[in-house]
Amino acid sequence: MTWIFSLFNGPSGFSANSKAEDVTNGIDGAGLTAIVTGASSGIGLETARVLALRGVQVVMPVRNVELGQKVKASICEKIPNAKIDVMELDLSSQASVRDFASQYISKDLPLNILILNAGIMSPPFTLSKDNIELQFATNHIGHFLLTNLLLDTMKKTSSKTQKEGRIVVVSSELQKMAYPEGIRFDKINDEKSYSAFHAYGQSKLANALHAKELSRCLKEEGVNVSVNSLHPGVIKTNLLRNQGFVASILSKIAFSLLKNIPQGAATTCYVAMHPQVKGVSGEYFADCNISKASKYVDDSEMLKKLWDFSLELIESK
Repeated sequence: MTWIFSLFNGPSGFSANSKAEDVTNGIDGAGLTAIVTGASSGIGLETARVLALRGVQVVMPVRNVELGQKVKASICEKIPNAKIDVMELDLSSQASVRDFASQYISKDLPLNILILNAGIMSPPFTLSKDNIELQFATNHIGHFLLTNLLLDTMKKTSSKTQKEGRIVVVSSELQKMAYPEGIRFDKINDEKSYSAFHAYGQSKLANALHAKELSRCLKEEGVNVSVNSLHPGVIKTNLLRNQGFVASILSKIAFSLLKNIPQGAATTCYVAMHPQVKGVSGEYFADCNISKASKYVDDSEMLKKLWDFSLELIESK
């Protein structure tokens, strides 16, 4: 019944019940520019909407530009002053990531906030265009490469504006349900031992490890850019909508324990914008409060091994 306690406000003053608009209430984001991956649906869309509501200029990198434009129009219809740009990006393709980053940099835009939100969950075994297991390629490697390519822009923006840059990595509590050894470096593409569920956990663990190690590197460098990862919560879906009466009743009970989309986007918006998080880096958040990540996130050997492994994968393309 530990979920009950998450409904009470934590040290931040917020809880699992808090919504994205709640945690950003009164915060002025005018003059800030943010990239939000995966902003065409779900908590990514809500994150982009709330940031735009607070005056942030939001760039939405999406695979489907036509859908992205429709999402932009729907946000602007309700927020006439919203500043939103739509650009094409397929995180499962390193060529697409490089192309997006190149176009973004050529626009000479600043970058204050980078929110790595996009992801896929538990597909059948599939290889990406770069021959990397699709969840690992999309959820981790694509974001790892994107961050590397845009990091100089974030550093320059932070230095020029004297404002802290923030990198927000959307991980998951399922990082704790990765393979027993954490990251299967020698079996990333092993179809025979592939578990869609554990591979998802592995990719989310990689997200948290990436945030932790990048934070350490930036602290050593003395750069005013923070990096934190988070668990958004388990979000309500219509997974059981076609089931029978008993399943319907059970699903309603289960749904009462889950978050809606505005609640699911709250921790992301909190870490990205709230003054309480200024100067905080290398932490893992849940329900808008600092939480405990997987044991592997404190494993210095795994942190370095994943970093080197990821660099090798992006440098070989």
